[in-house]
Amino acid sequence: MWREVRTRLARIRTGGDSRLRRSAVAPIVLIIIFAVVCVIVAVQWSAYRADDVALHQERQLFARAIAQRRGFILRDIESIVASDNAVDRLWNAFDWTWAHNRVGLRLKNYFDQSHVFVVDSSDRFVYAMAGWSSVDPKWFGTATADLSPVIDAMRGRPSPLKPEDIETSRTQTGASLARPARASRVQMFMGRPAIVAAVAVSGTDLTRLPNQPPPIVLSVTYLRDKFLAAMSRRLELPHLRITGLTTPVGQDNTFDLYDEAGRPLARFAWTPKRPGAEIIRNVMPFLGIALAAFVLLTSLVVRYMRRTEATITAGEHQLRHLAMHDALSGLPNRSFFGERLAELIEEVRRTGHTAAVLSIDLDRFKEVNDTLGHLIGDALIRTVGQRLARLLRPSDLVARLGGDEFAVITPDVGELGDLQTLADRIINALRAPFAVMGHTLAIGASIGITSITRETGDVADIMRRADVALYRAKNEGRNRACIYDEAMDADLRERKEMERDLKDAIEYNDLMIAYQPLVGPSGEAMVGVEALCRWHHPTRGDIPPAQFIPVAEHSELIIPLGEWVLRQACLEAKAWPALMLAVNVSPLQFRRPDFVKMVARILNETGFPPERLELELTESTLVGNVEEAGTAMRQLKALGVQFALDDFGTGYSSLLYLRTFPFDKLKIDRSFVSNIENAADSAAIVHAVVSLGRGLGMKVTAEGVETAEQHLFLRAAGVHSLQGFRFGRPGTALDITARLLKQADAGQRTLAPIASLAG
Repeated sequence: MWREVRTRLARIRTGGDSRLRRSAVAPIVLIIIFAVVCVIVAVQWSAYRADDVALHQERQLFARAIAQRRGFILRDIESIVASDNAVDRLWNAFDWTWAHNRVGLRLKNYFDQSHVFVVDSSDRFVYAMAGWSSVDPKWFGTATADLSPVIDAMRGRPSPLKPEDIETSRTQTGASLARPARASRVQMFMGRPAIVAAVAVSGTDLTRLPNQPPPIVLSVTYLRDKFLAAMSRRLELPHLRITGLTTPVGQDNTFDLYDEAGRPLARFAWTPKRPGAEIIRNVMPFLGIALAAFVLLTSLVVRYMRRTEATITAGEHQLRHLAMHDALSGLPNRSFFGERLAELIEEVRRTGHTAAVLSIDLDRFKEVNDTLGHLIGDALIRTVGQRLARLLRPSDLVARLGGDEFAVITPDVGELGDLQTLADRIINALRAPFAVMGHTLAIGASIGITSITRETGDVADIMRRADVALYRAKNEGRNRACIYDEAMDADLRERKEMERDLKDAIEYNDLMIAYQPLVGPSGEAMVGVEALCRWHHPTRGDIPPAQFIPVAEHSELIIPLGEWVLRQACLEAKAWPALMLAVNVSPLQFRRPDFVKMVARILNETGFPPERLELELTESTLVGNVEEAGTAMRQLKALGVQFALDDFGTGYSSLLYLRTFPFDKLKIDRSFVSNIENAADSAAIVHAVVSLGRGLGMKVTAEGVETAEQHLFLRAAGVHSLQGFRFGRPGTALDITARLLKQADAGQRTLAPIASLAG
């Protein structure tokens, strides 16, 4: 009986231990199961989150790519229609051939735009291009009505376009260039999704444009196979395509394109990246391993999540870098510069130390762009940026603000002299020749400097002061630096007023020509005249050329001014058939592609004999422009026009110019003539120039002759003609006519005794 009781008690204890073990193991099992479930849930959630983030990022990249494409299209159109040439060809008088070759075909060939239209001031379609051919706008039928919203937006009429899709015309700060109105939208055109972009024709100065609405150039660029293939490669979106709005796409990612009213236009689909699937493939095999493997698995998942997050963060940093840096030079852009400058202003106000901003504008960069093309210009911009970055301290910030404008922030300034020293270093560095794609380019830089103290204003005020100082530096001869002071504002206003008055004077013929006589070696008979521009202002009185000519060159008014002087001089000098007419030509004017045509047109309109016209060029006109200058001179020489190298001896005085270019005359600068009586070296230089000219078969003219001694010396040296106050000051056309009559009478009186003796 007791044996049976002990057996039962043993069974009870055994069952109790088993239940105890089960009760102890159960929580562990539950914890493990819970942990495994948590791991599975965590893995699945991580996979879902990674997929969702990747899908969202892909949509953002695609949307940003379409927005960038819209911006590039507007920029491409603007590069063609924002010019005086476009104003003349599309606005003043519509030139169909120019519109087809320079607008339609260029937008098609270079920028792959599908259709191109030109709308005149009355909103009529005057040009259309489909594919590679020009067509009648009626060829598009009612499809042209789909362009009305963009045209209405450009004209300021009610339009469904959003305000951010429209840019009104405005003038850029610190320059005379008028930014044209622009608008773009994504819409359906002829049954396909497309980007419709429009840019108004505009020139360099809005006040000179016709008093009517500007013509508009529109382009239609389909979001088609070529665009999708490029986006697929660049954004790494496999099988990118357009699908129907209701077509099933399975697991593919989609992006719906909507119009301004929220109506769907098109749907794009592509095979998405799925990092989540890779997570699950890597993690699932470890779920059946022991607790140690589970911990290891958990650490791998966490590490992978961190890696994914780091990838996303790196992508965001890369996007911010692209948004805040200039794509061409790699330097910080205007946005980055503005943020850093705002931070520095606050820092200066807290600490009281002095900082400074240097505004840098490249000299003669436009000439490089115009003569050698934008490819060379872009390469030059990159080289300039690299040279500036190497030159400055690590604490300084150099940025490219746009075009040929750079700016430097130096956060720690000792004295103003230190700023001048820094500016001189920059100028010397940029004056050194650049070797760019087989070309040796010589440019320079003008710098405006303003300091930042506790009393200075905001970012806009500081940049305005730097621009004012830069304007002064350019007007004082370029390749120099100026530090801002308050007097510059008044000077800038005065120069702007003079610029407006000069523009009106050119337009309304309020200028006049004075003629400086050129005489033969004897000093008596006139052999020619030099045309000199004079300006009598109604309130300021006589304004010297030394004041208004630099204003004209800086504002590019020198081009219409030079054309006016040449035409007026040719009209007045027709009355003096025995005299040569010398006219000075500005380097900016000579380097224009249409200069030869302009001279030929004026000669034809005025009937002035080309062989009596002598164009005076300086050596600065030829520097960096050898091939183009030689071509232009040879074309004009074929017409009979002659050339004189003015101010010889004051520049490089390179013999290469005399051998390369077809000059007919050398003009000895007045600085040598005025010193020939007192300086032996000046006399030796005059003899050398005369011998050089004679040896090359050129005539030699001496300028600035004021005394009898200078006259006798130059006559003995063998110069061919003389010019200076000794032989007459500049006078009007009537004065020259009267002098010629007097000279003819004197000649007849001289011949009368000779005739009587012969009789």
